Amino acid sequence: MKNLAEKYPTVVTSSIAIMMLLLAIPPMWPYGYYTLLRLVVTGAGIFAAFMAYGMGKNVWTYILGGIALLFNPLIPVHLDKETWGVIDLVVAIAFFVSIWCIRVNEEEK
Repeated sequence: MKNLAEKYPTVVTSSIAIMMLLLAIPPMWPYGYYTLLRLVVTGAGIFAAFMAYGMGKNVWTYILGGIALLFNPLIPVHLDKETWGVIDLVVAIAFFVSIWCIRVNEEEK
C-alpha cells in the first residue's frame, strides 16, 4: 500500500496553496502577503502541472499551467481586489480537485 505522498504527489504543495488562497480572500493582508501568495501558487501550479504531464493528464497540465501563468510574479496580472477574491476561491477549488485527479493508481506502479 502506498503512503499518501506517493499516491497523491501534489497533496502538500496544493494544500499550502489552498490555505494561502483561502486566507487571501478577505483583503486584510499587507502587500507582501500577496507577493508571497504569487510565488507559492506559481510554484505549486508548476509542480502540479509537471506531475500531471508525467501522468498523461493533459487537461490538468493546461489548467495548472494556466494558474501558474496567472499568478506568476515576473509579469503580474493587475486586477481589483474583488476580482482576485473570486479568482482565489476558484483556484483553491481547482487545486483541491486536482489533488484527487492527479493521483497514482495502484495499477500504474
